[in-house]
Amino acid sequence: MNTAVAAAPTGLSRRQLALAALATPAAALWPGAAHAGRQAEEPLADAVRGALAASISNSAPPKPSFDNVEARIAYLRWLGAMSERLKKRKAEHVTRIEFLETVYYESKRAGIEPSLLLGLIQVESGFRKYAISIAGARGYTQVMPFWSRLIGDGEPARLFHMQTNLRFGCVILRHYLDRERGDLFLALGRYNGSRGKAEYPNLVFGAQKAWRYEAG
Repeated sequence: MNTAVAAAPTGLSRRQLALAALATPAAALWPGAAHAGRQAEEPLADAVRGALAASISNSAPPKPSFDNVEARIAYLRWLGAMSERLKKRKAEHVTRIEFLETVYYESKRAGIEPSLLLGLIQVESGFRKYAISIAGARGYTQVMPFWSRLIGDGEPARLFHMQTNLRFGCVILRHYLDRERGDLFLALGRYNGSRGKAEYPNLVFGAQKAWRYEAG
C-alpha cells in the first residue's frame, strides 16, 4: 500500500501542493498516516465507460430530498451526530457540514452506506482534502488520475474538488461492487489495488464502526 501525505500550507498553488506532498515523507507530516489506494487501470467496455461518465457528469447539488418529515428529521439527527464526531478532524463548522452533506448525498446516490464511505475516507486520506499518495492518488477518496481521462473531463486537478472527488470515489466503488457481484470485501480490495488480501478491507470495516449511526 502507498501512504497518503498531506498538502503543504494553504496559499500555495495546486502544483506546489502536489510537489510538496510528493517530496515530503508522510511520517514527517502525519504520524500514523492513512493507507492510500491505487486503483489499477483496466480496459472498460464502451457501455461501461459511457455509464460511468454519465454518472460522474450529473452535477446535481448535494442536497438530499425526503418523502416525509420523519425521514428528514432522521437525516438531521445523523448530520448532527456525525458533525460532533468529525469536529476534531474538521474544526470549521460550515466546512464540516458541507462535507457531511456531500458524503451523505453521494453515498446514497451510489447505493453505499454513508458510514462505509466515511470509513474509506478515514483509511484512504485521513479526511485530508489535498492528500496525495506516492502513486499519485488524490483527495479524500484517493482517486487515481487515470479515472479523469477515462470517465471525467481529463483534468486531474479537479479531483481535489470536494464533491468531484467524493463522486468519483463512490462511482468507482459502486463499479467495483457491480463487478464483484456485491462482494464488498473483494470490491474494497480492488479499490485499493490489493484484491483478495484482507488488510485493506479490514481497515475500512474497522474504521466504519466509528461512523455507524443508530437512530434513537
